[in-house]
Amino acid sequence: MPVDFADLAIIDLEKFGTPEGKATLVKDIRNAMNTVSFFYVINHGYTQEQVSTPPVVLLGNNEFRLETRRMFDIAEVPFTVSEEEKQKYVAKIRENGSFQGYKLRQFWHIDAGVRDQIEHYNFHTDVRLKEHPEALRPFLPEIDAFVRHNYFSILLPLFRLLALGPELPEETFTEKTTLGSPSSDTYFRFMKYYPRSFGDEEKTKNVWLKGHTDTGALTLLWSQPVSALQIRTTTGEWKWVKHIDNALVVNAGDSLEFLSGGFYKATIHRVHQPPLDQQGLPRLGVFYFSLFDDDVRLVPLAESPVLQRVGIIRKTDDELAPTMEAYRKGRTSSYGQTSPKEGKEKGIEEEEIAGVVVRHYN
Repeated sequence: MPVDFADLAIIDLEKFGTPEGKATLVKDIRNAMNTVSFFYVINHGYTQEQVSTPPVVLLGNNEFRLETRRMFDIAEVPFTVSEEEKQKYVAKIRENGSFQGYKLRQFWHIDAGVRDQIEHYNFHTDVRLKEHPEALRPFLPEIDAFVRHNYFSILLPLFRLLALGPELPEETFTEKTTLGSPSSDTYFRFMKYYPRSFGDEEKTKNVWLKGHTDTGALTLLWSQPVSALQIRTTTGEWKWVKHIDNALVVNAGDSLEFLSGGFYKATIHRVHQPPLDQQGLPRLGVFYFSLFDDDVRLVPLAESPVLQRVGIIRKTDDELAPTMEAYRKGRTSSYGQTSPKEGKEKGIEEEEIAGVVVRHYN
């Protein structure tokens, strides 16, 4: 059976360096975000693997090669740690609404009594803010360099392009996210999806994570070859996201939709059992989940000339709008733990979090 891939825009960050290229990117990213709100990023500063003269970054007295494959090698490390040691670093997801540390398998209820087979380890963007498993400690300088590259060389340019789309000052979004700040819960993640039993696949109709939108502003996913990510089109179809070597897959989250007054839409996406030729393979992921700082109130930026022309879509009254902290804690602590109610539309479940209706697409 052929795989139906989504047609996604490709954002070439190499163009960001010239006024003409930057103007083109503003239009390209605005168009992408007004349609499916998923796009690829290329020429981001990292090579796929070692070449004769790979680019390097100097951090303190350490020099690191900018190679994507190296980071995927490191991404395997937290999953080699003993179960006993993992317990020392389990995230306080329910208690604090934070993913910092391990999310172990079978923590989330997926559907029909089936629990997840997904494990991930999450770092604060100040990677030394908390202690990590011993096996990870030798790699912290490289992880730190990679996190910084995601922030300075990818995330900030994207935020600047996104601000110019609705004719806001260029630093509008960059001023609302601070690298390494204790008042931000932005996190960097290594994630591993393990194959499931035939019975679990049958009960959940092969869905590993139900359709949802992300909590934060932008999600950066480093593309890898095992297909599982699907996006929901405006017509309600599910289409696969194709792997492109050394590209990033980027999508908008709820927080960006709230601040942009609906000008940029959070993308509905899910994780599905891989196609037949990849079934039985574990799926390793490297992610950067960008959230605005905790004190940012998620109200539309009504000063935007574009929003004044096209109108604002609000999820709640401005005076009732949650802060980033309240919204991310509510979303994080409740996911896979609560029983959302059937919504008005068939196959869509709903729950209210921090005054906002959150939908899950089954």
